[in-house]
Amino acid sequence: MSTIIRGTVYVLGDNVDTDQILSAKYLKVNPATAAGRAQLGALAMCGLPPGAAPFLQDAGQARHAILVAGRNMGCGSSREHAVVALGAAGVKAVLAESFARIFFRNCVATGELLPLTCTHRLADWLCTGDEVVIDVARQLVTRVRQQAVLPLEPAGELANIIDAGGLFAFARASGRIA
Repeated sequence: MSTIIRGTVYVLGDNVDTDQILSAKYLKVNPATAAGRAQLGALAMCGLPPGAAPFLQDAGQARHAILVAGRNMGCGSSREHAVVALGAAGVKAVLAESFARIFFRNCVATGELLPLTCTHRLADWLCTGDEVVIDVARQLVTRVRQQAVLPLEPAGELANIIDAGGLFAFARASGRIA
C-alpha cells in the first residue's frame, strides 16, 4: 500500500452503525464470490437516512475514497459484511475520532479498509467532497483546498496489514504462521 492515500471524503457523524453501512437484510450475500462482492459494493451505505448526499455513483462505486466519521464509527452489530461492502465500493480508508472495537478489528482482519484515528474532530473540519491527502508514514491528513494539515494517530503496522490483504495474509507473508 502506498503510504499516501489521496481522494475525496464522505463525511458522516457520530455513532455510524453497521445497519447504515449495510442493512442486515443483505447478510445473505456471499462476499467470497466476485458477484457477491460486487453486489455488496453496490449496497454500501444503503442505510443512510433519506436526504443524505449520494454515496455511490451509477456504476456502484463510491463517489469518495475516504470516509470521515466522528466517534464510535461502525457501532452496532458485528458484521464483517459492512467492511467488505465499503472496500468493494472502492473506499480505501476511514478517518474517525474513534471506532467500535469490532468494526476496527474487521477492517484489519479483512484488509479492506485502513482505519485511522485523529484526535481532532475531522467530521467538523471537512465537508463531503473535500479532497484530502493522507500521509500514513508521516501521520498527517491535508485538506488540499487550503493546504491545512492535522496530525493523525500513529498507524503502526496497520498499513502493512491492509496492504497484505488482511491479518492472516500478513501473518503468512511475514512468516508468523505457515
